[in-house]
Amino acid sequence: MSTVTKKSVKTLRQMGGTPYGNAWKQVFTFQTSSAGVFTDSDLTTAVQNADVVRIGVLPAGLELHDCLSIVSGAFTAATTADIGFAYVDGVDSTAVPQDADYFDAALDTAATGRTRAANLAVTPVTLPKDAYLILTIGGANHAAAGRLDVIVEGIHTGTP
Repeated sequence: MSTVTKKSVKTLRQMGGTPYGNAWKQVFTFQTSSAGVFTDSDLTTAVQNADVVRIGVLPAGLELHDCLSIVSGAFTAATTADIGFAYVDGVDSTAVPQDADYFDAALDTAATGRTRAANLAVTPVTLPKDAYLILTIGGANHAAAGRLDVIVEGIHTGTP
């Protein structure tokens, strides 16, 4: 029987520039008024089916691991959201392509609840550049008050 060792097993992994390590977690909020308007947005009209909503920026060098979606105020009936990322500069990456449903596809936002990332077929990726955390609205137009908090978790490996 032989012993097999990963090549880099003896190399210490850099823990970042803070004494607290490099674990990363951030909360991003999407909240609508009773008219379905994203309350912290640059538009004064209601969010529509197929709209892409940018709710925050994920920094370059972030290795994406998981997300927790908390719908604490249910949105309009039949609404859903894909949760993913798109690069801030608008240019896709061949190494890590943009993915509109990286974390979730068709998350039910019409009912309250907590949901871990449901897209289980994705590999952890490290963002080569800043990316927007995006929601792609599905199912119906927004016409009611609601609240969704998306908590993204990962390891910040430093800017590439």
